[in-house]
Amino acid sequence: QVKLLQAGGGLVQAGATLKPSCQGTGDKFSNYARGWFRQWAGGERRNFAGGERQFVGAFSWSGGNVYYAESVRGRFTMSRDHAKNTVYLQMNNLRPEDTAVYYCGAAYKADYGLNYAANYDAWGQGTQVTVSS
Repeated sequence: QVKLLQAGGGLVQAGATLKPSCQGTGDKFSNYARGWFRQWAGGERRNFAGGERQFVGAFSWSGGNVYYAESVRGRFTMSRDHAKNTVYLQMNNLRPEDTAVYYCGAAYKADYGLNYAANYDAWGQGTQVTVSS
């Protein structure tokens, strides 16, 4: 099974950019759909369809399709490096409401339901993104 290691994130001002990464080890990159979710903790905790993690974006397993949540479309872009078994989340024009813990996930040979956290088989450790106004 794949293991995911995240890097990046941080504290930035509104309008800034960040590009967290997610490297997979232990299994073939090509066997998995890859997605990004975000989650709020403590008093800011929220519920979404499928759990407490909100869908941000995903690459499907086959066909190379990319999907984004409406709230980030046009500002966030996913990319991947097959040689490094790594996916990236380019986050532009960040807003205070983007503040959350961001998680990358891997879903084995999945092309559907990628916006539901329950459909993912492995998760990274999470990375905090904080955007000040």
